[in-house]
Amino acid sequence: MKPSQAQVFVSEGWLAPLRHKVFRTLWLTWLTASICMWMSDVAAAWTMATLTTSATLIALVQTAASLPVLLLGVPSGALADILNRKHYFVFAQIWLATNATALMLFLVFGMLNPYVLLFLTFTNGIGLAMRWPIFAAIVPELVPRESLSSALALNAIAMNTSRIVGPLTAGAIIATAGSQYVFALNMVLCVITSVVVMRWKYQGYVSTLPGERFVGAMRVGMQYAWQSNRMRNIIIRAFLFFFQSTGLIALLPVIAKTHLQGDAHTFTLLLACLGLGAILAGSQLPRIRKYLKLNDLINYGLLILAFTSIGVVVATNVWLASFWMLICGAAWIAIANSLTTAAQMTLPGWVRARGMSIYQMGLMGGSAAGAAVWGKLADVYDITTSIVLSSIFGLIVLLILRKHRIDKHPLEDFTPVCPIERPQPVSDIDLKAGPVMISIEYHTLKEKADEFKKLMAKARKSRLKQGALSWSLFEDTEHIGRFVEDFFFESWADYLRRFDRFTTEDLNMQEERHRYHIDATPPKITRRIAAAIKD
Repeated sequence: MKPSQAQVFVSEGWLAPLRHKVFRTLWLTWLTASICMWMSDVAAAWTMATLTTSATLIALVQTAASLPVLLLGVPSGALADILNRKHYFVFAQIWLATNATALMLFLVFGMLNPYVLLFLTFTNGIGLAMRWPIFAAIVPELVPRESLSSALALNAIAMNTSRIVGPLTAGAIIATAGSQYVFALNMVLCVITSVVVMRWKYQGYVSTLPGERFVGAMRVGMQYAWQSNRMRNIIIRAFLFFFQSTGLIALLPVIAKTHLQGDAHTFTLLLACLGLGAILAGSQLPRIRKYLKLNDLINYGLLILAFTSIGVVVATNVWLASFWMLICGAAWIAIANSLTTAAQMTLPGWVRARGMSIYQMGLMGGSAAGAAVWGKLADVYDITTSIVLSSIFGLIVLLILRKHRIDKHPLEDFTPVCPIERPQPVSDIDLKAGPVMISIEYHTLKEKADEFKKLMAKARKSRLKQGALSWSLFEDTEHIGRFVEDFFFESWADYLRRFDRFTTEDLNMQEERHRYHIDATPPKITRRIAAAIKD
């Protein structure tokens, strides 16, 4: 029997990841959590607009929400990689429920002022900083690699659906009852999602080695992101994009209230149009990617976003501004989803939460800085000038980075393999013993020495991405073409972990190094552990 068009669409189209039950359940959880986030953000932003007329304080709501991710991104990512992700997810949801309760009580008893609101927005951001890297890390574990782009697009659609449902719900509640009821509903939904996550039967990888140390895990995560040319490029692009684009979102309450002479419903309408544009574009991204390369899609999105942002603040009425917000949403999702997909595909599973938390730090850092800068410019000059300047900044960045393409750096093959040089110590070694020094001796042809040294620059990045503390290449002064590669790990356990992390890409690089080795036997490997010496 031939499948219907709808069945084909679900199995092969952008809805394909929803066939997987666990992903579907967690996606609905993520949708609900995102609705809670936007309800809280809308209520906080509008409450601040009622507490003060300062554009700087209103824009700082966005900064307060984003800053925790900048400060806690790496620690949170490290915890998401070394702890049970399910338990950590539940803790984050309970944290957010507690914070919503505090906001509700402060409003009910009339104790809320702009600075208390900023503090509680900041603590709410701490919960978001804990939750985001967990979900970012588990998505690739729930769907096949070929469906990852569609799964991330669905996540973005969930986020932008929440941009409509969350603000509409929050706006209706604020208009009829008050902001305290928004926070109350947020609390209830956070508790419900916590129960759903508790029922999730999470099956993570269980290593025979002891868990990574917290500080060491953070170091390795930052080291991996820095040594990966592709990941470093993505983080820079994300920071600059959110620095530019956050001006429009952070100042939207001011645009609605003063520029368009509206109320909470006007603000909700503009935010909903932004989300609707993102949903419409997000559903078409898999098809668009067949015709546009990743970097071109980002660049065209930046051009559209810059001009439509100006359109919003020069619009003469709310309906024209809403149309431009719709286009802004489409451009925004094209850029954000392309950057997020590129980051996910660049990271192996063992460091994904840390890598994505660093990526999130980049985008949230840009968001926090952008909100402060464009908010201050709006105070000094006016809203229109601030948004026009942010758009000009985006165009300048696009011009400067046009040659620094993300797809210039090829994707690595993260398929795990068993390396040939697995250690066989003559006696048991304490896993905490260290530091560990590994030396590999190569003999190359004299005329090939310079080529070999260029190749070893890639080896350096590979060793450091796997967690090595340091790396050096020494050349024998008496025998030209004889080299010794030295690299260190903090402990024997850290050294053994590199074998779990050894991929097809690493194996290909190893074979390339060995092709320069001219001896009949493989390069000699020596492993040494620091000896304890008593005075």
